Amino acid sequence: MKHIYPIVFVLFVCVTAYAQDHEKQNFRIVSYNVENYFDVVDDSLTSDEEYLPEGLRAWNITKYQTKQINISKVIAAIGGWNAPALVALCEIESEKCMRDLTKYSPLKNLGYKYLHHESPDARGVDVALMYQPDMFKPFHDEAIRITFPNTTSTTRDILFASGILPNNDTLHVFVCHFPSRLGGELESEDRRVFVASAVRQKVDSLMNAVIAPKIVIMGDFNDYPTNSSITDVLRARPLTEEITGKGLYNLAFGLQEKGKGSHKFGGEWGMLDQIIVSGSLLNPGNKIFTTQEDMHVFDAGFLLEDDYTNLGKMPKRTYIGMKYQGGFADHLPVFVDLWY
Repeated sequence: MKHIYPIVFVLFVCVTAYAQDHEKQNFRIVSYNVENYFDVVDDSLTSDEEYLPEGLRAWNITKYQTKQINISKVIAAIGGWNAPALVALCEIESEKCMRDLTKYSPLKNLGYKYLHHESPDARGVDVALMYQPDMFKPFHDEAIRITFPNTTSTTRDILFASGILPNNDTLHVFVCHFPSRLGGELESEDRRVFVASAVRQKVDSLMNAVIAPKIVIMGDFNDYPTNSSITDVLRARPLTEEITGKGLYNLAFGLQEKGKGSHKFGGEWGMLDQIIVSGSLLNPGNKIFTTQEDMHVFDAGFLLEDDYTNLGKMPKRTYIGMKYQGGFADHLPVFVDLWY
């Protein structure tokens, strides 16, 4: 009998080690419009004068570094013990901004790499994708250039990247910042519809080339989940509809229905920032998957301040009008957990 106990102990250790090796792992993806993350260098090709030391906002190195620290604080807080695997950022002015954020801000010890392309946006703002190189190994990235018909106006590129995950799956990622509602929602709708059609065209080409590709489309869409650009053109549906491997499904629908929001306008919260996934990522039988309950708005108290006009809370911004207050952004981040 005395020889049984060592055997039982060895079996227990082996089973425990096996369970730990096969424990479900987290792959966290963040999308955040950081609102006007400008450097302090004049770009003669863009209209960045407002965010220069001699500009209207007296933007200087101290404010620039404070902005970096604030972005870093948000990303670190969302990650908790583990840095988010992917972070999509909107309203980044330059490659310098990304280099400084990843190498010289409090994020420098987290080892982030980034993908970024200079876009033809008039103000010079772009999108970017930060990634943990041990969690996402990009083998392709490109800027999808948006050329509006019959006009000389420009907008941000769509960033498209494909990479290998720790489980050897391939993930295809779109980072979007659709045209704003400046001038009115209806008056500007055709621009967002046009950009959505460009994204959908790329998605269709992926769907034709790959069986049930794993796709994440995220960013600031300047439209809500029920707007035409999302539901009719991009064809991102609520999860209440039948899920197919080649369908697109908007995880933000559920949050919108619960009254959640990433942005507050006219006293109402709304989901301008969304995360859309292909149906193949909603199958728990696949090697990597997610659910609607795995998407969240990150609304930590330090990101909010009192809304004295509309009551409740609102995002704590860098500026209120022209008054500098050193806050974060006019949007809250959103994130989703994938499991593998």
